[in-house]
Amino acid sequence: MDTIRLDLISPTASVWRAQRKGKTRGPRVFRFSMLPSLAVAASMPEGIDTRIIDENVEPIDFDTDADLIGISFMTFNAPRAYEIAARFRDRGKTVIFGGFHPTFLPYEAIAHCDAVCVGEAEYNVPRMIADFRAGRLQPIYRSDPVDLADLPPSPAGLLQGKSYLTPNVLQATRGCPYKCKFCSIAAFHGYRIRTRPVEAVIGELRGLGRQVVFMDDNIIGDRDYALSLFEAMIPLGKRWFSQCGIHMADDEELLRMAVMSGCGGLFVGLESLSQENLSRWTKGPNRAAEYVRQVQTLHENGIAVYAGFVFGSDDDTPAVFEQTLEFLDEARVDALQATRLTPFPGTPLFDEMDEAGRIFDKDWSHYDFGHVVFEPLHMSRETLDLGVAWISRRFYSRRRVARRLARQVGYLAPSSIIRGTIPLNLGYRVRFARNGTLNKGARFNPSTGASRRIHAA
Repeated sequence: MDTIRLDLISPTASVWRAQRKGKTRGPRVFRFSMLPSLAVAASMPEGIDTRIIDENVEPIDFDTDADLIGISFMTFNAPRAYEIAARFRDRGKTVIFGGFHPTFLPYEAIAHCDAVCVGEAEYNVPRMIADFRAGRLQPIYRSDPVDLADLPPSPAGLLQGKSYLTPNVLQATRGCPYKCKFCSIAAFHGYRIRTRPVEAVIGELRGLGRQVVFMDDNIIGDRDYALSLFEAMIPLGKRWFSQCGIHMADDEELLRMAVMSGCGGLFVGLESLSQENLSRWTKGPNRAAEYVRQVQTLHENGIAVYAGFVFGSDDDTPAVFEQTLEFLDEARVDALQATRLTPFPGTPLFDEMDEAGRIFDKDWSHYDFGHVVFEPLHMSRETLDLGVAWISRRFYSRRRVARRLARQVGYLAPSSIIRGTIPLNLGYRVRFARNGTLNKGARFNPSTGASRRIHAA
């Protein structure tokens, strides 16, 4: 059997694209170890020589000797993926697509490639490779959800490990049981959560370093499973970070087991201080009135809180930016991801807004949380855009960053500060300086909700 050479490409925006190998342009803290691409590589049958090319880390070689090109991408990278595919197809290469955007819009995607993997790769990829070998590649491949007990181990040696925050990345679960209307991740996984066998996760953990990151969408989405996993992790002595719902702060047993197993920090989607917004989005069990107490509880247990907030929902007015900054200061949130509400294709939010005629921009490259693509209800497009930049600028001001880091010494482990909150806070400042957020934020007047003239950033 002849060996097939496969280049598996992850595209990125031009501002972060590496110009040459090893010469990256963005903070390393925002680059993890390409777990989805490793999962695709792991699912390949025998006789496939896979190379992973991450545009954040190295440029694409369009003169590659690869027989097959795979491109996995989200919505904001769709135009770049289509550009890459066109250049390879002009050279006679066969191109296959996978990822969130091709899954949600397969009939758009197939116009730019030779085959589309709809959904997860593990069951589709062997069939696609067999058909490619036989010269009968089909346009669209679909499969049932993957049984996570079937997952093969991730292949080692396919990545430039030093280019990423950590190589110690794994997944215990996939998906989330909540039905947040704006979430493409939950939609991709059918609003359900699946779990790997605990013993398989523990076996993988044994081969990783002490500091690990679980790339789970909601690691406590299955409470009983989370309890079993945390209990099994205790003897390993790991320090771990992941993503979950803020309500873990109210579950004494779950919180205690998370702490005992080494939890050092969590990304929590707080999303909004408006209960009306949370209810409209069907945002699980979030209760905005409890946020300050819940963050304090996590801090008292040595857990850093990296909060996600989304701005522009129908209950938001221009006052939301100052109100949220005041909350962030009061709750002592350790890091912030502030985004513009984005109606991604494949989500109920997109369908609702599109039907109402509120989406004015379908340039997919703008679906990166950094652009306004719909008509807000109680503020202008410019107010929403500048307001998010303003809160990012203020939260990551040098004064606030220094104050946060000084406070964290009192409740976080040194490893959580050194490996987590310091890189995040400094990384955001670098990122925002480079992409213009700091300058844009200086143009916003929080008192009026309008832009203002400035002489210097």
